[in-house]
Amino acid sequence: MSQKTPLRVFQFATGNVGSEMVKRIVQHPDLELVGLYCYTPEKVGRDAGEIVGIAPLGVKATDRLVDVLAAKPDVVNFNGVWPDIDVFCTLLENGINVVTTSDWITGHHRNRNHPHQSGKKPTELIEAACQRGGATFYGTGMNPGLAQILSVVATAGMGRVDHVTVLETVDVSCHHSIDTWKNVGYGRPVDDPEVPGLLEKGCTVFADSIYMMADCLDVEIEDVVFECKLGACTEDVDLGWWKLPKGSVGGSLAKFKGLVGGKPKIEVHLEWQMTPKTEPHWKIRGCYITTIQGDPMIINRHMILPATGTPHTLMNADYFASLGMTITGMPALNAMRFVCETKPGLLTSADLPLRAFASRFHQV
Repeated sequence: MSQKTPLRVFQFATGNVGSEMVKRIVQHPDLELVGLYCYTPEKVGRDAGEIVGIAPLGVKATDRLVDVLAAKPDVVNFNGVWPDIDVFCTLLENGINVVTTSDWITGHHRNRNHPHQSGKKPTELIEAACQRGGATFYGTGMNPGLAQILSVVATAGMGRVDHVTVLETVDVSCHHSIDTWKNVGYGRPVDDPEVPGLLEKGCTVFADSIYMMADCLDVEIEDVVFECKLGACTEDVDLGWWKLPKGSVGGSLAKFKGLVGGKPKIEVHLEWQMTPKTEPHWKIRGCYITTIQGDPMIINRHMILPATGTPHTLMNADYFASLGMTITGMPALNAMRFVCETKPGLLTSADLPLRAFASRFHQV
């Protein structure tokens, strides 16, 4: 695959994930960076390499969609915080494939919580744009995304599946996006009655991953229910990039439960800690754990560790933040070849072959 002509990629956004993806695109043997779209006016006109902190790349940032269309890229890598259905449709109907890590797995969550102003479902609009332009759309990430695919694959050796739980247990203080955390209620008083609703709505894309797993496992989910526990900061906390007052939400355990026959069958749990100084607090293990009850029982622990040979002197907070962004964005980059070569339409991870989840060996 790497011997084929590189795919021409237009990168959208240079926030936490997008900045890391610019660096990864230029290192990827299958890909060529041909453009950069930025939302921050101060970045427009600057070199992409300069913006993300590497050597100049000869690619200038733009904020004009017409420049993207004129470049005729094979694919857009969209790492904006939230999906932009109108932009997606414009790209797709002009024959440009789109992959994204922005709050999209199946589109169920966007249909339910963020209806389009036209009154049509976002999934309907995207599918129609795909067919008009002969293009393909795919949303993924680490969790939701790759974590659920790893869980599905783990069932391959089982004779019977009774129950699946995917747990993310992580320190989230390295994800420097205040707007993202405010969106799910962090920083608000822990007794604010609106917080559980904010957490549910802001994380409902994880419910999409339950439907995606159910599709692969051939079971029909009747409903997805939500429950949560909140950890209150026991003192004022200064994270360096955000301040959390005493009594505000600084940690949480959220559970999405997919029901079959009125009983939970597929669950996604999110054990997040912004600071250990909360009550209650959780024993964060820094990994993803899949527990599959059945015959036999399977438990998988997915650890994310520093790159092989990385000196300890480089393992600071910024490095681990970069690591988190890498594992979020790379599932989209590595799937690009399949997305560009498959039939037009709206895809989920259930539609992709094994090779679409494969990275590449480094070629010296």
